[in-house]
Amino acid sequence: MPSTLVIVGVCLLFVGAAFLRAASASVRRGRWAGGGVRALLGLLLLALAALAATITIGVHGYRALTLEVLAASVKTEPVGPQRFRATIVLPDRRLAMYELAGDAFYVDAHILKWHPAANLLGLHTAYELDRVGGRYNAIADERTKPHTMYTLARARRLDLFSLVRRFPLFRPLVDAEYGSAAFVAATRPVEYEVRVSTTGLLMRPALR
Repeated sequence: MPSTLVIVGVCLLFVGAAFLRAASASVRRGRWAGGGVRALLGLLLLALAALAATITIGVHGYRALTLEVLAASVKTEPVGPQRFRATIVLPDRRLAMYELAGDAFYVDAHILKWHPAANLLGLHTAYELDRVGGRYNAIADERTKPHTMYTLARARRLDLFSLVRRFPLFRPLVDAEYGSAAFVAATRPVEYEVRVSTTGLLMRPALR
């Protein structure tokens, strides 16, 4: 089902186009003032429709967050000293398998929190898992031993985090944008659920 923002954008597009057609008709009749006003209104509505489309594309791939949702299932298996294999299953059934260095499995995410006014347009707090990697327990190991990090985020032409940073126009819609991370020991075979709540990421033993 289309979101409220998509419906609003489509309505703005059609109304804006109607104003431009009316402006063209007014100009042909010699009514320059009326045509100019209608043209300005039409262009304004088309600009708002483009803004709605940009936001819709920008949040594509971010999953809606209500209370607490399953973000991924993770299975870790040691394969050597401070080395382990992580198998990750995402909600869309994508499967990823990586060999990581460290004592713990690490995952982080992007989280978008909208202002209440934006909720009326169908925009709600959303998240996307960003990266997974290995983490060492000892600071000395973190400084000297090899690091492994992989991306889980899908590449997209428009990303809302980038848009908010580059264009101040979007900032009034966003209440907060932040990253959240969690890690868990990977020294023995274990299965975990990566979950996202309104306070950030958490990891729990998988239910059998």
